[in-house]
Amino acid sequence: MEWNPPQILITTFLSLIVLGTLILMLPISTTNGISIIDALFTSTSAMTVTGLVVVDTGTAFTYFGEIVIMALIQLGGLGIMTFAVLIYLALGRKIGIRERLLIKQALNQNTIGGVIALAKRLLIFSLIMEAIAVVFLSLVWVPELGWGQGLYASVFHAISAFNNAGFSIWSDSLSGYVGDPVVNIVITILFIIGGIGFTVVFDMWQSKEFRQLSLHSKLMIVGTLAINIFSFLMIFVLEYNNPNTLASMTTPDQIQSAYFQAVTPRTAGFNTLDIGSMEHASLFYMIILMFIGGGSASTAGGIKLTTALLIVLATFTFYKQREEVVTFKRSLPYSLVLRALSLAMGSVFVVLVAIFVLNLTEDAPFLDIVFEGVSAFGTVGLSMGLTGSLTIIGKVTIILTMLVGKLGPLTFAFAFAKHRIDRVKYPKEDVLTG
Repeated sequence: MEWNPPQILITTFLSLIVLGTLILMLPISTTNGISIIDALFTSTSAMTVTGLVVVDTGTAFTYFGEIVIMALIQLGGLGIMTFAVLIYLALGRKIGIRERLLIKQALNQNTIGGVIALAKRLLIFSLIMEAIAVVFLSLVWVPELGWGQGLYASVFHAISAFNNAGFSIWSDSLSGYVGDPVVNIVITILFIIGGIGFTVVFDMWQSKEFRQLSLHSKLMIVGTLAINIFSFLMIFVLEYNNPNTLASMTTPDQIQSAYFQAVTPRTAGFNTLDIGSMEHASLFYMIILMFIGGGSASTAGGIKLTTALLIVLATFTFYKQREEVVTFKRSLPYSLVLRALSLAMGSVFVVLVAIFVLNLTEDAPFLDIVFEGVSAFGTVGLSMGLTGSLTIIGKVTIILTMLVGKLGPLTFAFAFAKHRIDRVKYPKEDVLTG
């Protein structure tokens, strides 16, 4: 039997998660040992660049274990096939059509044209961005922690941030640096660039003017700016009088905190505020952001911003009784809108199943469970405190949700669905709706 690209991608991903689990269970990886389910959870969370943790990363794992987690984050964030390209080229092997199809699937591209060049540029660009971030973060952490620990903390958080993983070696994430402008700016720039999509970054680099950008890039840039500004205003207003978050801070710290917490739900996973102490309205809004996620061909999860925008555009097109979905003077094909609807509905189904199971197995408030389920699917990593007390069934549920969220419901659907060409056409008939 010949496997298709989605099947190979899923199998490779699962194999690396199992390998990561086995390595994390070694005595050299932990300080006091770890159960197989917790090792599997951590390995999955790292490979899917989620950031949800059932054990404290900084105390439960040794330096070796943390380096393994960093490696899994880098593999999961930049993509298995990106590193496979580097290995193929280093060995002098030819990259054929089959390998190009795999890379196309892994990088979520529409065609196989240029995927090798994209993979090489992606790897080089990512390493450069992480290196620059390490330099700036070291300015904060080296004076505070010393050369060894300061550099290590800078490398760990740079890799985690750029790949939108949200793992931190500190139990309170980045709450201790809520008022530090360097940490706030560097970390957010990393996960915004990592989450906007590499095709957009390279498109911006090559294009001299906005009008020369592809339609995808235009939608992502305008959509990201709009949603980030609106989210900042929402969090600032909703949390302004909350004594457990912004109310007790100075104005500069309020602005930094509101900004950080507004952009991090788009799958970054870091936090400078106590998530459990935020207003319910803020948490509900963050759930929406986590479900939407970042951009296609990025380190981010969720249904993706362009998917959400396509559905909104299609809805307004129907309300205006127009026949074509049009944006930036370009018509969008019907198949693209259908794909967006399929992805959104598949994602809703996965999240609802996860929430339903967690309601059966976990003794926690409903909002905590919904927040956890959407965070796992969006590969965000934010939590209201439920992760550490999950039952075994709850952990398995979150593991599966993170996997589907990272690889995408359509990847699993295409992996097991048989493709066929419909040669028979049937008569059309209306159905009453609304």
